[in-house]
Amino acid sequence: QVQLVESGGGVVQPGGSLRLSCAASGSIFSGRAMGWYRQAPGKQRELVAQVSGIGITLYADFVKGRFTISRDNARNTVYLQMNSLKPEDTAVYFCNVVVTGTHYWGQGTQVTVSS
Repeated sequence: QVQLVESGGGVVQPGGSLRLSCAASGSIFSGRAMGWYRQAPGKQRELVAQVSGIGITLYADFVKGRFTISRDNARNTVYLQMNSLKPEDTAVYFCNVVVTGTHYWGQGTQVTVSS
């Protein structure tokens, strides 16, 4: 069974930081690329960052230099460190993994950037 559980969202002021975590069931984590997506109200879900099974990272242009994705293989967990947050980063953030061609998603965690 594929399980992804996100945590770490919240309300933060512009310029602040948050760290999101996604705990994955062990059988799906090992060696697979893990991603973070986000979806703002009225908008499509979009890729934020991805990390391959061997640690190669990819970022959307709108978060480069501000967000960092990482993984801890011993803990079956992927992280998203978000710095210099902007109001436009407000969204529900989802953890993602693809297993045999099927996308699996966590329940999402709300990030709100507001003064």
